[in-house]
Formats: sequence, structure tokens, C-alpha cells
Amino acid sequence: MELYGKVALVLGAIKGIGKGVGLSLASKGTKVALTYYDWEESLEDMKHDFEQAGAEHLIIKTNLLETDEIPSMVDNVINRFGRLDILINNIERGGWPVVHGPYVREQWDLELATTLRAKWWVYKSALPHLKASGNGVVVNISSISGLVGRSGPAGRIFNDAYSAANRAVSSFTETWAREAAPEVRVNELMLGLVETRHGPGTRGWGLLNETQRQEIMDHTPLQRIGSIEDVVKAVLFIIQDAPFMTGSVLRIDGGYVLRGEYSEPMPEGVIK
Repeated sequence: MELYGKVALVLGAIKGIGKGVGLSLASKGTKVALTYYDWEESLEDMKHDFEQAGAEHLIIKTNLLETDEIPSMVDNVINRFGRLDILINNIERGGWPVVHGPYVREQWDLELATTLRAKWWVYKSALPHLKASGNGVVVNISSISGLVGRSGPAGRIFNDAYSAANRAVSSFTETWAREAAPEVRVNELMLGLVETRHGPGTRGWGLLNETQRQEIMDHTPLQRIGSIEDVVKAVLFIIQDAPFMTGSVLRIDGGYVLRGEYSEPMPEGVIK
């Protein structure tokens, strides 16, 4: 897909991954609609950075937990730009066990409403416009928590409810890829520990001690936390360079999921 002149809706764009993706798209001439709700203290920086990017943009304050607000939010994008080509479905709660402890019922409900329900409502509201573009793209952002759950070093990071919600995102990805085809491709970017998400720059990371952080590194073959740039490059690949890919999950985790087992050197053997 040629990005210049296209229109993208990026959820959760006030900072971190959403902001990084939005700025990258804007730098390529994409018109971007950017949502936020929390983190008001970061709003002025967001406005400044997108103004500096030079691309036409629209910043929308929307509580995506209020599903009645979502259709009008999408209409706002269409009224401003006239079309919608790309949806970056980047919204989650991500409750850390070390921060929130065991969930009470209200926390469960909030987790599912944020990480799961809001994605569904935004997609459903955006789908007619994505189909009308004739070459639409949806990128669902999820987490390896859906695979590893509350186990190993990640057990301090991924809550049960967050893990369950992220496993369900993969079901959404496959279902949506079927119903949106052939006009729209739907793929999923499954993230491991990434800065500002489940790594440095988060409250939970600051609550881990050095031993606990090292256990995470020891469990990650690439021996580092992912960067926002790692995620941005993967998003751009899905949008620009994967026209025959839909319903797929691309895992960006430094190999964390693989580390449960090791691969020892090949033995010499006895038969020559």
C-alpha cells in the first residue's frame, strides 16, 4: 500500500506505541486521526509532535469504554478526511499483578471492556469505511500474554484477565479477516515486553527488582526489551509490504515465547 494520502485511525496515540505508529504514518504523508482519553499531561507534547510532523491530523478525545461514543468518533474521522484506509486497533488495560494484585470483579469487567470489547466496537464501526476504501488494513495490537499467561517471569506482568482477553483477540483477528475480505486485510501484531507497554517507562517495571528484571532478560533469547521502533517497523511491514497476508499473527517478542526450552549443540554422533 502506498501510504501518501491515505487516512489512518490510530487508537491510544497520546504516547508510547500508538504515538510512535501515528508519527511514523504521518511522516509518510498519511492523514492521521488520533484518539486519547487519559494522560492529559502528555497532550501538549502530542499536539506539538504531530504539528511538527507536518501531516494533516485530527486529535479526538474519546472514552472508548462508552460504546455509544464510538460510531460518532468514526463519523468524525470520515467527516474530516472523507475516507478511512487503516485502523490501528491499539487499546488495552494490561493489569500487572505486581501493581493491581488479584482482580476484583470490577477490575475484570474493566479489563475485558478495554482490551477486548472496545476493539470490537471500533472495528465494527470502521468496517464499512475500510471496505469502501477497497484496500483497507486493520492491525490488531495484542500481547504474548495470550500464549504464556501468568507463568514464568511474565507471571508478575500478565494478569489472568489480561491474558484471557488477549487470547480472544486472536479469535477476532481470524473472524474479521474472513468477513472483511477481499477489500480489507486484518492481521495481528502480538507483542512481548516493549518499552512503555510492559517494560521500562511503566509503573509495573519500576516495581520489579533487579533479579526479577534479569529473569526476564534470561528468558528472552535476544536479551533485550523491545523498542517502540521495533513495533513501528512491524506495523509498517503489515500495512505496506504484506498484501497477501490476512488473518495472521506476527509475534514481536525477542523470542520470549521460545525460551521455555533450550537447544543444545548437535552431538557428534557415533555413525560416520
